[in-house]
Amino acid sequence: MERRRLGRSGIMVSVLGYGCGAIGGLMVRGTQAEQERAIARAIEAGVTYFDTAAAYGDGASERNLGRALKALRAEATIGTKVRIRGEQRTGIAGAIAASVEASLARLGREAVDILHLHEPITLAGEAPAFTPERILDEAVPALHRLRQQGKARFVGITGLGDAPALRRVLEEADFASAQMPYNLLNPSGIAPLPPGSGMPDLGGCIRHAAAADVGVMAIRVLAGGALSGSEARGPLGVPQVAPIASGASYAADVAAARRFLPLIEAGYAADLVELALRFAAMPAEIATVLVGTGSVEEFDHAAAAIAKGPLPAEALAMIETLRGS
Repeated sequence: MERRRLGRSGIMVSVLGYGCGAIGGLMVRGTQAEQERAIARAIEAGVTYFDTAAAYGDGASERNLGRALKALRAEATIGTKVRIRGEQRTGIAGAIAASVEASLARLGREAVDILHLHEPITLAGEAPAFTPERILDEAVPALHRLRQQGKARFVGITGLGDAPALRRVLEEADFASAQMPYNLLNPSGIAPLPPGSGMPDLGGCIRHAAAADVGVMAIRVLAGGALSGSEARGPLGVPQVAPIASGASYAADVAAARRFLPLIEAGYAADLVELALRFAAMPAEIATVLVGTGSVEEFDHAAAAIAKGPLPAEALAMIETLRGS
């Protein structure tokens, strides 16, 4: 599998990263045997990066990933995330330190390769979001202390919120990586939205991050599953998915995804999932695309899609036409 440089960290990551979140659900609610089979299959396919978070299943994802990697005696690049909610907002530094200690214990590791602050950043800073000032003055020093202590090799953010606020933090915080939404429905982290689009404008933040040598991990590449073109949910996944940087509802995202079915009919991809994954992996600004799964079979499908490589220019032109229609 192709590997790309993750910005200034210098880490070479597989273009397909394994997401261990609750939306796919396997690493939160699956059986131990299936979890270990999935991680082994991902490693065999060339995946080097595994993404988890304290919030995924209240720590279940971290425990299960740590156990699976230990059982397999496998080496991998591991990223986790810290989230600050409720009363923790009055003591950001302490909340970050405590969260990371708990994450390391669940993972069975002395350090993680990448630690992301998993909070939206907006100019207004209304909860659960934070202003750039609070991130830069309180969160960033705490994150860098953890790096100095050897508990995280590199630190970064989940790039959600207002584009101007995100750009400021990316310019001033010395982050090595950023996780940002990018998909067929909303590519505005890199390219302008068509006139009249109802999608949130991400203001070229991916392009901005990459220009500053911040390694970008694309998230929501399947819009939480909506880019399958179906509202059906898998047995291990969360029953309802809230849109992030996309439409007004999951149903609206599914409807928007189905507008791209003419590309499947034209033979550019076998299905919408393949189309979406190949599209998301194309930009040079993106180091890895993160995909969560509910089964080993879903992972195999994702890996096969990525292996087919970039979409042809004719398909991209058709996508632009359909998106603007």
